[in-house]
Amino acid sequence: MAVTGLRIGVVGGSIAGCAAAIAGARAGADVTVHERSGAALQDRGFGIVIPPSLHRELVTGGYLGPDMPTTPVATRIWLTRVSGGRSSRELARQEAPVTSCNWGLLWRALRANVGESVYRRGLPVDSVGPTPSGRALIRTEDGEQEYDIVVGADGHRSVTRGLIAPNVRPVPAGYLVWRGTIPLSALRDHPKPLELLRSSWITLGFPGGHGVFYLIPGTVPGSRLLAYAIYGFPPKPTESQVPVSTAYVRYIAEEHFPAEWADIVARGEHAAQALHPVADFVVPRAAEPPFLLAGDAASVTRPHTASGAVKALGDALCLERALRGSSSAAEALARYADERSAEGARLVELGRRLGRELVECTPDWPAMGPADVDAWSRGTLNGARSYLYGSMHRR
Repeated sequence: MAVTGLRIGVVGGSIAGCAAAIAGARAGADVTVHERSGAALQDRGFGIVIPPSLHRELVTGGYLGPDMPTTPVATRIWLTRVSGGRSSRELARQEAPVTSCNWGLLWRALRANVGESVYRRGLPVDSVGPTPSGRALIRTEDGEQEYDIVVGADGHRSVTRGLIAPNVRPVPAGYLVWRGTIPLSALRDHPKPLELLRSSWITLGFPGGHGVFYLIPGTVPGSRLLAYAIYGFPPKPTESQVPVSTAYVRYIAEEHFPAEWADIVARGEHAAQALHPVADFVVPRAAEPPFLLAGDAASVTRPHTASGAVKALGDALCLERALRGSSSAAEALARYADERSAEGARLVELGRRLGRELVECTPDWPAMGPADVDAWSRGTLNGARSYLYGSMHRR
């Protein structure tokens, strides 16, 4: 029998928070979202990818509308720069279908489907805590609200996480990721990369890092953007006078990319850019009644897994199942914690393994061919699942 009549408070109104709110409402709970920002969030974030099967489940389940723009592709192409030259060489192609999304459009679609849930914008949560009766209290500047469950969807600096795992801290990887989006006009003089990107997503390997490139929908209907994530180490002071900033990605491109890809990144007009240190963490247990953690509040994995939004959306689907299949809030949270704690730990370990092989100890990319890339992929995964390596699980 499903638990009924619950009041759920969600701390954070980003992707994880909106998805959790939809999950609670679909399971019959009365949900309130507390979002600290007074502005809309749709302009935050860059490109993301999710598994096509997850996208279909979210559309079927009413989390996303079928009209949300996406750019699905089915193939992953591995490229590198030839030794001693500036031209590109294709190393391998793998079957690896992904559904590419614009972070802002995904948030907007989830936000529109929050439905009857109350989305309280511009009221930061001052504190979260338990009540003597075993419920939870959320305090904001305009008062207190009591809930049966509080979902901490408030990111890697989560206030809610301090109640469940106060000693968990991010573990730095020691390298950085540069993210950006570039209008397709930057590819006007580069027909070959544009042709590849229309049906594939690209991994470009270089010594000490790699870049990922794919097309995403723009905010203007029918438009497209080139999204990238480029991973590498910051320069040592004696090696470069170029400061570590968003502009440093142009230096990386000039030094390591094939000429046509370097030209796109180094001279293309960026629509957006950001620089982030790479770090990870995972909580021992993702829920302790009456508190539950979702999205980046529960775990942050290295971005090589492309699992930030994926895990947040999976958390929401799990929450809905747990609420529908449990007779009490405590039982629902126990079910959620059993499933999502293990998934968070798995993804963090996978991210560390991918980080070692894609950044910390990169192979000799120019010497590799299709069989070498397949063998490298299998060895790196070591039996783990990843939708980014789809063909590795179907042979």
